[in-house]
Amino acid sequence: MTQGARNTPGRRTVLGAAVLGSAAVALPATARAASAQAAERPRAGHGSPRPGLPVPTIVGHRGTSGYRPEHTLGSYQLALDMGADVIEQDLVPTKDGHLVCRHENDITGTTDVADHPEFAGRKTTKIVDGVSITGWFSEDFTLAEIKTLRAKERIPANRPHNTLYDGHWEIPTYEEVLRWAEDEGRRRGRPVWLYTETKHPTYFRGIGLGLEERFAKLLRRYGRDRADAPVFLQSFEPDSMRRMARLVDAPRVVLLDAAGTTPWDFKVAGDPRTVDDLVTPKGLAWLASFAQGIGPTLDLIIPRDASGRLTEPTTLVRDAHAEGLLLHPYTMRNENTFLPADFRRGSDPNAYGDAFGAFKAYFETGIDGIFTDNADTGLLARADFVSR
Repeated sequence: MTQGARNTPGRRTVLGAAVLGSAAVALPATARAASAQAAERPRAGHGSPRPGLPVPTIVGHRGTSGYRPEHTLGSYQLALDMGADVIEQDLVPTKDGHLVCRHENDITGTTDVADHPEFAGRKTTKIVDGVSITGWFSEDFTLAEIKTLRAKERIPANRPHNTLYDGHWEIPTYEEVLRWAEDEGRRRGRPVWLYTETKHPTYFRGIGLGLEERFAKLLRRYGRDRADAPVFLQSFEPDSMRRMARLVDAPRVVLLDAAGTTPWDFKVAGDPRTVDDLVTPKGLAWLASFAQGIGPTLDLIIPRDASGRLTEPTTLVRDAHAEGLLLHPYTMRNENTFLPADFRRGSDPNAYGDAFGAFKAYFETGIDGIFTDNADTGLLARADFVSR
């Protein structure tokens, strides 16, 4: 991926344009013509146009995990109440095949499982996607057992205020989230959008707990399997989204890890391509044959130098839009430790920096949306940006 000049659009409209005939977002002026041509080419899983989301779309990362323990109904509810456009879930299975919302199948750091003596014998070491991990794992517990646990803050050193809510919420199933979204949608008179990831799908398929079929069954049950459904599907493994394309028509997004890394399904299959190959025009064209968007790391949009400061944007936004792909990069957080060095303020790594400045820098590249732990900050940053 080559470096390119900064693309600085003017006033952004909060409207929608068809993304491959299904999801709707507006594109920056520099990519609009190329994207229109790309949209005319056939793509997998097309549906009819649907009303658009605001652009840049603000995605509540694991709910609003800057303020509540992640992947709890409390975190999701607060994100929705703040006004997040879309709310994210990550899915892992239980021993008896239920899908629950956890960022990882290692539940050691996000639940109080270590405080349950009855589960002390479940602690073990496993190799997940080539990494040795010691802890407690969702696939070793039935749903009934998972429901005896309570969620806690994952990074208490960075967010000690979130520990106030440790133990307040149980671990939600994805079906409970779907029901919650239905209820909130009826109450508000508009759909509640979800953004749902399959976690470690190759690993789980290898132990007989395949995610995609279970995921698709729930989407069909709750009417979110159609191309116009208020949901995005996502995975770091392209093959998982290819599988989902055969099961449902809901729009799909391939997540892209850091430059030089390799998706785990590629490693297992012996595919030599890396993320560097996928962000080339050829790689993006391949992704566009079964996906409607990509979710790159923010560093793939604007790399950082050795001091952690932003450099020049790459051509990824322009190149992806040329293939009709939307871009929802991840993840913006308010704390200094997570911000580019340009926007850190003071010496406390856990104090808030100039998050608004960082949001603006990323919005100016023409991205279609962004994941953030702080939905309220993202929404205000967008309001500032589109009102210029």
